[in-house]
Amino acid sequence: MESTRSKIILVDDNMTNLTTGRNMLRTFYEVYPAPSAAKLFEILENFTAELILLDIEMPEMDGYEAIKRLKADPRFRDIPVIFLTAKTDESSELEGFDLGAADYIMKPFSGPLLLKRIENQMLIVKQRRALEAYAKDLESDVQDKTKEVLNLQNAVLATVSDLVEFRDKQTGGHITRTQLYVKALVDEMILEGVYADEISTWDMDFFLPSVQLHDVGKIAITDLILNKPGKLTPEEFEIMKTHVTAGVDAIDHMMHNTNEHDFLRHTLYIAGTHHEKWDGSGYPTGLVGKGIPLEGRLMAIADVYDALISERPYKKAFTHEEACQIILDGSGTHFDPALVEVFKSVEGEFARIARETAR
Repeated sequence: MESTRSKIILVDDNMTNLTTGRNMLRTFYEVYPAPSAAKLFEILENFTAELILLDIEMPEMDGYEAIKRLKADPRFRDIPVIFLTAKTDESSELEGFDLGAADYIMKPFSGPLLLKRIENQMLIVKQRRALEAYAKDLESDVQDKTKEVLNLQNAVLATVSDLVEFRDKQTGGHITRTQLYVKALVDEMILEGVYADEISTWDMDFFLPSVQLHDVGKIAITDLILNKPGKLTPEEFEIMKTHVTAGVDAIDHMMHNTNEHDFLRHTLYIAGTHHEKWDGSGYPTGLVGKGIPLEGRLMAIADVYDALISERPYKKAFTHEEACQIILDGSGTHFDPALVEVFKSVEGEFARIARETAR
């Protein structure tokens, strides 16, 4: 049966000291004598000790060099080291502490003093491990709670987006597809380093689910217009356009009632600006170029592509190739040219998503 006693490595090139020290400690600890620093590192390859008693003055590799190697190795740096030395000058003692020694014991040492110093270090180690375990458990609890919040957040977003799609009977699967399109664009942007500084500040656990609410304002549009079996009149189209401001108002209201703004901020930009155009001819506010939030510029490509390849009562579906050409032609007018270049790299992925999520 394996011993549960703490393991101590005693390092000293003097055999008398090794024997004496081992006899003093063996009643309470598993003691492994090492006649050199080289032997110390050989022993450490087989198991991790709870404490090292290290002589300073040794041939080949002295205690100072040995502790430098210990502290440089992630496997051993947390093992407390007590220096054993016949040196009595203050500078030597300070040097040992500067190198990371936990304590200093003068030779020849007494058994009771040695045991008490070791006991103190073992208590410190035990307390540190208890704190580390507590911190780990606390971190795990926080992660679990965060996951619960994210799951709840995503469930709410999915439910609201399902409600929007249920009302808009002409755009089945649109929300799912556009979320996947945006993810494909963002993944490629990260790969190519496009707008890298801005994207690096985004939490994808918040950003990607927020895409689902880009059309949340359609809840406020009457069914007579939302599901009209034909092309909208200019007057009806003006009413349809108000779904953007209605969505912004709804999200803004939510933001005033919660402190958790990260995912709502993305949602606000996406819902409020995905119909803006690079040249300023979009709606609702006619933003221009990079004045349009990046979230909205991304959503514009995903939204337009899906609208083009989808059949409507007033139009047939465009082919993938036709939709791609329209987006390429819109570079610098409707769409951010840099994002159109990214789209060119993933247009095959868009086609795959459209194909695999078709109704």
